[in-house]
Amino acid sequence: MVAEAIIRTIDLNCWFGALTVLKDINLEIYKNEIFGIIGPANSGKTTFLRALNRLNYLNISYQQTGEIFLGEQNIRTLSDNILRKKIGIIFALPQVLPVSIYNNVAYGPKVHGFTGKDTLSQIVETALKKAYLWEEVKDRLSEPAARLSGGQQQRLCIARTLAVEPQVILYDEPCSGLDPISTAKVEDTMQQLKENYTQILVTNNTKQAGRVSERCGFFLMGELVEIGQTPVLFTKPRDKRTDDYISGRFG
Repeated sequence: MVAEAIIRTIDLNCWFGALTVLKDINLEIYKNEIFGIIGPANSGKTTFLRALNRLNYLNISYQQTGEIFLGEQNIRTLSDNILRKKIGIIFALPQVLPVSIYNNVAYGPKVHGFTGKDTLSQIVETALKKAYLWEEVKDRLSEPAARLSGGQQQRLCIARTLAVEPQVILYDEPCSGLDPISTAKVEDTMQQLKENYTQILVTNNTKQAGRVSERCGFFLMGELVEIGQTPVLFTKPRDKRTDDYISGRFG
């Protein structure tokens, strides 16, 4: 059975001013997989991630050529609002809104036209359950989200993304500021979400990529050096540069 590509990039090149950040990236990411992206700093990992939902264009110096498809649809044809609903992103530091736990999750559905109290409450509960946070916060929904721990805040951000029913979830170093216990809970949440969502994880932690992802891509100086099944990439990489990075000889 041939895997179905949900994200496809064709000859993707990205610049910030005169600086070339990504060079001719051709990549397919399959439906319902967790795809890891590894590589040293300044390899273009975050730029690639943010290209998928056009966040790079918030920088006025950004330029891009090539094509990105979500399923069969070129993302050029989608408005920013719709694209970022379909492709949500979780940042390195939890970006909770300065409102209650409930209103953090309800915010997106309200923007997209859901106003009924019962409907919103069901959406909030479902999203929090999917993010494996419901049991921890169900009696605290009116409290400010800022009172949650860092790990809980990150799972709240995942719930907020899930509330608008995305197809793809992007993670940009989602555990970089978390302790090992909180990291484990976020990783467990990612594994549980795999059945219904495609997830792309940028991480500088190769051990995390090894634990979580099924396939992995190694980026270096703006180039996609190698892609493979994660266990194979980590034990029998084809390219010496991949082996050097994974074994800690550079990066």
